[in-house]
Amino acid sequence: MGRGADVIAELIADHREAAEMFDRIEHTTGAEDRQRAAERLTVELVRHTVVEEEHLCPAIREHLPDGDVVADKEVADHSLVEKLLKDLEGLDAEGPEFDRLLAALKSEVTAHVRDEEENLFPRLRRACPQGVLDRLGDEARRAKELAPAGPDPAAPDTGLVDRVRDLVHGRRQVTGGR
Repeated sequence: MGRGADVIAELIADHREAAEMFDRIEHTTGAEDRQRAAERLTVELVRHTVVEEEHLCPAIREHLPDGDVVADKEVADHSLVEKLLKDLEGLDAEGPEFDRLLAALKSEVTAHVRDEEENLFPRLRRACPQGVLDRLGDEARRAKELAPAGPDPAAPDTGLVDRVRDLVHGRRQVTGGR
């Protein structure tokens, strides 16, 4: 099996996938289909967030002179995205509040992605040895492969965002799944 992309390329690929998912939701009609698309987006954004926090943030802290401040900002941005995802949960996908929150979520994610790709990633690429970035890319891929594709339907209903985060962290087992 050949070596994959480094962590920055992996995360950029996730960013493109999230943009496509936003477009899909915006161009999908029917409440049920929009709801499923929003749930899939939620799963992917939470998985991406956990990968960044567990694999990227430690490298930021270690290799950038202001790494603690930068990593703390990343975590704060992720917290805001997760709050918006939680607010979106359970809303009628044909209602105006769903569209308003989806637009706010897209705006927040887009700003976060732009900041990472224009500022953070170039800084990290200059400061961090390529071997470390490659290793982190391998770790990120492994984490995404091991993470369940969705929440355990038998788990207590604590909300989709919390269940996915728990599953990605391995705090709950998936019944009959991966």
